[in-house]
Amino acid sequence: MLPADIKREVLIKDEEPTDPRYGCPPDKRSVEELLNSGIINLDKPPGPTSHEIVAWVKRILNIENAGHGGTLEPLWAGRS
Repeated sequence: MLPADIKREVLIKDEEPTDPRYGCPPDKRSVEELLNSGIINLDKPPGPTSHEIVAWVKRILNIENAGHGGTLEPLWAGRS
């Protein structure tokens, strides 16, 4: 059983509407907003370096700023 399969009770202490001057819920954001302030999780295949993957993402999405945090190496996930 995976952690995501465990049903959990969500406790909400207080709920307030979002002031539109300060943003909106993630499911209401445009694709452009998500790409400008979002995170892309990917499983890097063996071969290309982390630097190459970042360059590809920047080129594919036509963006100037991108980077990676942590490791993108396939051996980290136990694959060879």
